[in-house]
Amino acid sequence: MAVWRGRFVLSIFLALVVVLLSFEHRAEAHGYSATYSTLELYKSKTEFIYALDDLSVIELAGGDTNHDGMLDSEEFAAVDQKLLEILKSNVDLKINGETAAWTQIESLSIHGKKAILKASFPAVTASLSIVLTDQLYLNDTASNYVNLLTIYYGNQKSTAALAGSNRTWTMQMTENDFAGLQSGDALPQQQQPEEAASSSAMDGWLSFFVLGMNHILSGYDHLLFLFSLLIARQTFKQYAGTITAFTIAHSITLALTVTGVIHISSSIVEPAIALSICYVALDNLIRKKVSYRWVLTFIFGLIHGMGFADILLEMNIPKSELVVDLISFNVGIETVQVIIVALVLPALALLYRWKQSRRVVVACSAVALMLGGLWLVERVYTNL
Repeated sequence: MAVWRGRFVLSIFLALVVVLLSFEHRAEAHGYSATYSTLELYKSKTEFIYALDDLSVIELAGGDTNHDGMLDSEEFAAVDQKLLEILKSNVDLKINGETAAWTQIESLSIHGKKAILKASFPAVTASLSIVLTDQLYLNDTASNYVNLLTIYYGNQKSTAALAGSNRTWTMQMTENDFAGLQSGDALPQQQQPEEAASSSAMDGWLSFFVLGMNHILSGYDHLLFLFSLLIARQTFKQYAGTITAFTIAHSITLALTVTGVIHISSSIVEPAIALSICYVALDNLIRKKVSYRWVLTFIFGLIHGMGFADILLEMNIPKSELVVDLISFNVGIETVQVIIVALVLPALALLYRWKQSRRVVVACSAVALMLGGLWLVERVYTNL
């Protein structure tokens, strides 16, 4: 019986190592692909800007001949037409149900770590619908793709997050909307569009809710931190306090970061998130019985909230939509978190009935400490 139990512990340990190392591999490969796109609607044309990160370009079209994980101008020039064809086949704009032709490609170039496409489509007239569908990475389950879309029409602006299976944005152009459109010249840089309610508010709410769910599911460091918190044996009251503290803390800094009240560089936040995993895992190894973990969780939760905000920081969300989008995004995160806790706690309750449960806790915490340490060294080195 003792030999069987030992083998069982070893099997759990090895299985956890394989799962968590696969998380590490996927996170290093390309955990999140984010596109920032813009639609500007005028009476004479529809302008489209599509900015894709360079790692996605490499995955889709190649070009990284020196294998440094980046594209210079010469490398990009060799694959830009291939990328253009890929985008044309995956990004579709329909006006009144008919696919709009890419009438003019103004430019396709690499700037920093983003490939930027500027194109023009025919104009959308009054009483017609406009639908943008983005199917990039749709069948690639290993990539967590999101298109953060901003739409300008006259003095109005709306936003949407196209991710997961929710890849379509739709708008019905009304007579009033069309009357408010500019003739075709770009708005002056100093002019700021007045805030207006989105014509697809419900779609926007849902898209940010899904974005929040996808964001935490692809955030392997956040998931590992949550797992490290839960694996230590605690009472139900302690678990409730820990989860509540984490939720309140990351909600505070998520809101403050997105609204611009606070700003701490990702070069500090990302290593600090890895450090939080190491600290909790080490605490699990040292102490058989944890206490006041909610205090520790609240402190680290403040750091994780700033990490959650990174995907929204580059999106120019209108003030009129910011509250709803931010709440929707956070509710998406919390929904996944509640589901994970609901699944893990019953399994842990069964585990703790076993006399060798402490060995499992130690083994799992050791793996978490190892991965957290690897992330910490990698992120510190990257930012040097």
